[in-house]
Amino acid sequence: MIPPPPPGAPPERGWVILDRDGVINRDRADYVKTPAELDFLPGSLEAIAALTQAGYGVVVATNQSGVGRGLLSEQDLDAIHAKLETALKAAGGQLLGVFVCPHAPDAGCACRKPRAGLLQQIATWAGIDLIGVPVVGDAVRDLEAARSVGALPILVRTGHGEKTLREWPDVAGLTVFPDLAGFATDWIAQAAAIEEQRDGA
Repeated sequence: MIPPPPPGAPPERGWVILDRDGVINRDRADYVKTPAELDFLPGSLEAIAALTQAGYGVVVATNQSGVGRGLLSEQDLDAIHAKLETALKAAGGQLLGVFVCPHAPDAGCACRKPRAGLLQQIATWAGIDLIGVPVVGDAVRDLEAARSVGALPILVRTGHGEKTLREWPDVAGLTVFPDLAGFATDWIAQAAAIEEQRDGA
């Protein structure tokens, strides 16, 4: 996969990393194989737009083993992400990068979540330390990848989120939101409150 161009000036308020399927769009057991199958979850585009407008740099880190399984091509995946970016632009949002592991689960790659490779690619690309950077996902693999690099794992209840809450034993201290919109609203409000306290000190 061709990486996105490196960012210019760092975003004003830092970075947010999102999983794709189950967070931004509905997950499909048969994989999202065409742009027509990309079905956005309610409020997800608006949530990314709110983060963008609040000064965050938003990137996606997603396993897409459908490519490695031969169910879609890299060109198909590019077309899917072009639809995502067009829809986001119309909503007033932007993704600064989409990082993909295209490999099948048995490929033994370093980038497939829960391994850390995909997040490490983002850290190198952006020139940042991932300590405390929120990684929003719906599956155990997202949370484990986040914790492996010191990022902040955030679980949403959409997608596989409810199943993850039931089955993952290590939920102590985990921050959970009903959906991406709930996370974005809370994250932006927290930052605004911290800035207000700092300005008033």
